[in-house]
Order: sequence, then structure tokens, then C-alpha cells
Amino acid sequence: MKKSSLISIAALAAVSALALSGCAGASNDAAASTRACVILPDTESSPRWEAGDKPALEKALGDAGYEVDIQNAQGDTAKYATIADQMLSKGCGVMILTDHQGAAIQVAEKAKAAGVPVIAYDRPVAGADYYVSFDNEAVGGIEGQCIVDGLTAAGKDPAAASVVYVGGDPADGNAKMFYDGAVAVMSKAGIKPAAETPGTWDGTKAGTAFEQAYTSLAGNVDAVWVANDTNAAAVITILDKNGKTVPVSGQDASVAGLQNVLLGKQTCTVYKPFSVEAAAASDLAIQILGGKAPSVEKKLADGTPFVAVTPIKVGPEQVIDVVSAGDASAKDLCTAELAAACAKYGVK
Repeated sequence: MKKSSLISIAALAAVSALALSGCAGASNDAAASTRACVILPDTESSPRWEAGDKPALEKALGDAGYEVDIQNAQGDTAKYATIADQMLSKGCGVMILTDHQGAAIQVAEKAKAAGVPVIAYDRPVAGADYYVSFDNEAVGGIEGQCIVDGLTAAGKDPAAASVVYVGGDPADGNAKMFYDGAVAVMSKAGIKPAAETPGTWDGTKAGTAFEQAYTSLAGNVDAVWVANDTNAAAVITILDKNGKTVPVSGQDASVAGLQNVLLGKQTCTVYKPFSVEAAAASDLAIQILGGKAPSVEKKLADGTPFVAVTPIKVGPEQVIDVVSAGDASAKDLCTAELAAACAKYGVK
């Protein structure tokens, strides 16, 4: 399937942030290993981990000739630690860790003590050698702008609007970045939260918390800033139950998110082509496994080298771009309920 030009732009930005260094790294048993060890966090916060990131990482590293061990902690911090211990006992040349509630921090410490370089993937990990992710404040900024634009399109003054904030799990360092990026944009428009729910990546908990906020505001809700599509779907369920449609944000370009965007129930989602993010992480890992020292231009505030990938706003007109890129299928999106919307926006 033809790749979208949007992905090409994101890929170019990621590649420009990462340069090969011709200098070989220090020789040790870990660096000589050809095993790439990867731990993904769960299956609940997003379907992307198993459906997208896992196969993309497996293919990129496998095609480069390296052994790949990818496991999912299934949302269990104890299992995360057990998987890591098993991986390290077998030997890893590099570890790629997506954190779950801080579990990756101790794993990173153990890996570094064993001389194994650590790449924090998608979520920051204290003590990691590298961080690969989308520009998460930019993700939040896109979400915040969607709320501002949605309110304006609805004829409402953003500064006078009643907006509920539904954030992500505070244990995930990205959640604060999403929040900060969104608030920076919304506050400039005069938006202040009418209510804020406890942060979580659990859609069921997010929906329950939003319903409580909705009730406490007697239904006076003009918009909902939501950190991701999973939580947005739960919020929209509550809005639907109350016969209300307001601007709602999200990210991940999940099937549910894209469907809600097509139906006009979600103002936008943020497309983060995991293939580009996975390619950036794989490139780093391949350099490390090959004994080279990657050179990364950008750094986090704590000095960690940061490969930042550019996120992409998706409204109804851009859903077709996600499909064309191969990161969603018309078959999955265009159910009977979505037939008219798919036809309207050329999704087929």
C-alpha cells in the first residue's frame, strides 16, 4: 500500500535527529551480544503495542540480523521485573523499555549495572541512555488546539467555556508532557478547567471519573480535553448517553478514535506513526549492537539524548491518510454505522 507523504515528513524529522557515529563503542560482553531485549507495557492503554510496535520492532531488528526478544508485561509491574530478570540472565546487547508505572526504572538500573545500554521507548525512563518518542508536548499542543478550534467552530468563546480535563496516568512521564502541551495552548485562549479527573490510561476508570465530573457540573460541559483515544471513547460513551456532542480530543489514531473522528464525536486525534518511532528505536539499537556510538542532537532537560518524532493532527479529512499509510484499514473502520461517514470522507 502506498505510504502517506505525512509519514515521510515524520520519518525525515526522526532521521535528521539521529546521526551515525563511525566510532566504535567500548568492547564488552553486552555490546558483543546480538540480542535485542524489548519490554512493552500492556495491552490496555493502547492497542498499538501488540498490533503495531511489536511487529515493527521485530521486523526492523530481525531484518538487520539480530535476535529479538519482545515480551509484554500485561500491565503488571511484578511481571515486568520478572521478564527483565529472565532477559538479562540470558544476555542482552541492548534493552528497549516502554515503562509501566515506574517498573522500567529499576530494570534500567540493573541493565546498566550489567553493562547493557538502555533505550527508553515512547515513555521516559530515569537513567536510560537514550529516549525515543514523539514530541509529546507537541502532541498535547495539537490536542489543546483541537479543543480551542472546536469551541470556536461551535460559536463558543473558549475563555467562557466549561472544559473538563481528562488526563493520563501520572506515573507515565509522557502524561505530564501531554498535559503541559495542551494547557499551554488552551490557557492562551483563556480556558481554565471546570473539572479535572484523576489521571489514568484505563478507559473504564476514565469514563467513570468523567461521568462523576459531568454530574457535578449538572451537564454543563462545553468540551473535554482528553489525553488519548481510549479515554476519549469512554468519555464519548457518557456524552452519548446524555445526548450531548462537544469537542473532544485524543491521540493514537486508534480504530475507535478514527471512527469517532469520522462520526464528528471526536474533534481530532493525533497520529503517531509507530512505524517511524519503531524505526528510530531500531536504528539506535542496531548501531549499539554493531558497536557504534549513536550521535543524537536533541536532549531532554536531564541531558538524556532524545530522538523526537513529529506527531500529526488528524481530523475527518485526514483519516484517509492513516488508511493509505497502512496503519488503519477501511474494513475495520467502515462498519455499517460508519458507511455514510466513510463515503463522505473517501475512506474505502
